[in-house]
Amino acid sequence: MRDGHRILDADRHVIEPLDLWRTYMEPEHRAHAPRYAYVGEGDLADRVACAGPGGWLPLPPQPVVDGRPLFRRLSARASRELAQAASRRHRQGSPIERPEAQIEDMDREGIDVAFLYPTVGLYLVGLSPLDPPLGTAFARAYNGWLRDFCAHDPARLRGVGLMSLHDPGAMVIELARAAALGFGAVVIRPNPVGGRTLGDPAYEPFWTECERRSIAVAVHEGTHAYLPAAGADRFHTRFALHACSHPMEQMMALLALIEGGVLERHPGLRVAFLEAGCGWLPYWLWRLDEVEYRHLAGEVEPHVRRAPSAYFRRQCFVGLEPDEPYLAEVVPRIGEDNLLFGTDYPHLDHDAGMVGQALALRGRLPGEVVRKLLWDNPARFYGIDG
Repeated sequence: MRDGHRILDADRHVIEPLDLWRTYMEPEHRAHAPRYAYVGEGDLADRVACAGPGGWLPLPPQPVVDGRPLFRRLSARASRELAQAASRRHRQGSPIERPEAQIEDMDREGIDVAFLYPTVGLYLVGLSPLDPPLGTAFARAYNGWLRDFCAHDPARLRGVGLMSLHDPGAMVIELARAAALGFGAVVIRPNPVGGRTLGDPAYEPFWTECERRSIAVAVHEGTHAYLPAAGADRFHTRFALHACSHPMEQMMALLALIEGGVLERHPGLRVAFLEAGCGWLPYWLWRLDEVEYRHLAGEVEPHVRRAPSAYFRRQCFVGLEPDEPYLAEVVPRIGEDNLLFGTDYPHLDHDAGMVGQALALRGRLPGEVVRKLLWDNPARFYGIDG
């Protein structure tokens, strides 16, 4: 608790030790476990970072799977800059691959409970092409490791199970396993897989089982994956790819769930759209309601029986960034019961001290709204007792 507020970090990440897949995967899949290797243009110069405050930094090796870099279109220059940022963050007390480090940072920030998301794991299930059983094996190994990671303090460290969209038929089985491991939420990528959007009928058994088990579903993008992503057909820099993929893929994921009838058929399903801020949402709901549904509702009936914004307000959530400058105007349009706060710890494009920024929203938003986004809303989304 901090400043009288209970705080639930709705979007926090682990940094997985890469050898977890060799340890937790079944023997028949271990040959495909990721490993570290130097990637780039192959020149020694690409392995050396440009000079920074701490001097020259070696460009670290990158994860590869079957000889393929895990991060697509991550330039040597972007790798250098990310390495420098990681070095600066490390000197300020950056995370390590240990649950104790998570708890220590949570204590410093005043965070009571955190829901933990993958980092490397999101990219493993973002490979394409990917043998469907291997995608499931990547997710299964991560989920087993995450259960053990959270066992350090299961009251405060809550795992979010990873799901691979590559094998729709295996998703219900892994969902049941995730529930048996104690996970009340799972994470999927927003990108199409095998030409299937999230509204594809192939995923219907998965959505049915999520609703039946009351397991929340978080949609979370990650730039540099191999799956189709907004902007990847025309841009190559991280600057552009990262700018496009997170908000635009979330927009299309929400659209797929509405247009495909998933939210109509499953009113008890809870879905959150994370790590893209919330500023995109008022425009998108307005456009879907007033430009598309008002004139073309007949085309999507009976899958869509109400205005798209009504589905969102009934059963969806969105993560906000506390420094988004328009929150006072946006919150009434989204709904104060549909907002979540997450730190995105320890990723480098989010600053330390985000809890303080969120608490400072009390000067811009009613205190009741701040209380909701810090605890009540994420607790409801994740299905934990208040």
